[in-house]
Amino acid sequence: VQLQASGGGLVQAGGFLRLSCAACGRPFSTYTMAWFRQAPGQEREIVSTISWTGSSIYYVDSVKGRFTISRDNVKNTAYLQMNDLKPEDTAVYYCAARSRAYGFTTHQPYEYWGQGTLVTVSS
Repeated sequence: VQLQASGGGLVQAGGFLRLSCAACGRPFSTYTMAWFRQAPGQEREIVSTISWTGSSIYYVDSVKGRFTISRDNVKNTAYLQMNDLKPEDTAVYYCAARSRAYGFTTHQPYEYWGQGTLVTVSS
């Protein structure tokens, strides 16, 4: 599957953005989807994941209550709604996909990655 992330940009603290991850190739519903981010000088971290049905969702503690992950299996697109953005959310955000056959709670690495979209939050 090929992934194309979009929606990044420059926003003031307290603002919002919605990231999109469009997929093409194998059926989108066969994948668990995730958003990762990598801030300058830091390691990449997982932000949120969503199962293929959307019934299982994970958020890293730092974004709980502010970010919402979702997916549309008809449009082959995953989303990350980011509200109340903070300067520490500044990073390149990547979407990733992993076969749903591995299950939702697993340490299996993600197999497919988008190119990243830059989110910059000014204070």
